[in-house]
Amino acid sequence: MKEIHKKISPEYFEKILSGEKTFEYRVNDFDCQPGDILVLDEYEYTQGQGTTDGRRATGRSIRKKVGYVAKTADFDWLDRPDVKADLEKYGAQIISLLDE
Repeated sequence: MKEIHKKISPEYFEKILSGEKTFEYRVNDFDCQPGDILVLDEYEYTQGQGTTDGRRATGRSIRKKVGYVAKTADFDWLDRPDVKADLEKYGAQIISLLDE
């Protein structure tokens, strides 16, 4: 088990804090396994999220235990022509599954 720190914007931080957002969608540029601790550090971006200019930590963090991890590079079905066409037309969605 390891602890992984990632930046998160205030709008998503608040949704996780309230319990409304129960998933995280990230570029697969780091190793993340079930049981790891994901520490989401809130950052404000005064000049847009695509730049480090104007980025500052707010000092707030949320710690979450990692459950299931799905890596889209392992999804063979994404290569099917019918799926590719639908992705181009509609995009994709991430669905959180909660107990009733």
